[in-house]
Amino acid sequence: MNKTVVKTMEILKLFIDHERLTLQEMVELLQMPKTSVYRMAQSLVELGFLHKTNDYYQLGLTLLSFGMLVAERLDLRQIALPIMQQLKEDTKEAVNLVIRDGDEAIYIEKVDTSEPVRVYTKVGRRAPLYAGACPRILLTFMERDEQQRYIDRVQLVKIAKNTIVQRDTLRDRIEQDRKRQYTVSYSELEDYSAAIAVPIFNHEGKAAAGLSVAGPEHRFSPEAIERMVPMLKQAAQQISTQLGFSRKG
Repeated sequence: MNKTVVKTMEILKLFIDHERLTLQEMVELLQMPKTSVYRMAQSLVELGFLHKTNDYYQLGLTLLSFGMLVAERLDLRQIALPIMQQLKEDTKEAVNLVIRDGDEAIYIEKVDTSEPVRVYTKVGRRAPLYAGACPRILLTFMERDEQQRYIDRVQLVKIAKNTIVQRDTLRDRIEQDRKRQYTVSYSELEDYSAAIAVPIFNHEGKAAAGLSVAGPEHRFSPEAIERMVPMLKQAAQQISTQLGFSRKG
């Protein structure tokens, strides 16, 4: 690789862990000659990749523009599909991907199970955010103020035999699920169906989507859930990472 490009990248990488640095601090961290660091830093300032205020350098707005373009052009479905296919192989259950659309969740991708008994779901299906594991995971990780406003105004309608229709019950369930980082539902959107869901986070650390495995209730025993949750979380983490999510950030 081109040495100048590599060294330039090393300078930029310093600002992953440091909000701002002086020239001397960069020199000490990189263990490079001061004149070389100065020339590269000044070039990065001229290009807008770094910004200098008094004696301090920090990341410039050009990088923000590039980052926003990358985030906008990432195709969630394209990233998620191969991971979903592998999750289906691992769990033997259907896998669904949902995103929020106002006060509803919309199913944007699915991978059907090969099992003869399955739960019917189709791309384009909509569901209220309070009902079912996959829609409710979006509500669970919504910003707190917005979440509270939603719960206060939404009409909780019974869709299936176990749909949550009490606000206090919904709040309690959300708190429990937020702590354990996943949610489970039994017969909330469709009788005798079950699902487990986890959040997918974007580059801003916000829940951008929900990922679930779903099937008939009899295949979702406590033992089965304990087995599938780590697989589901790992798959969601893979997708989140490709969307730019970093737990450190």
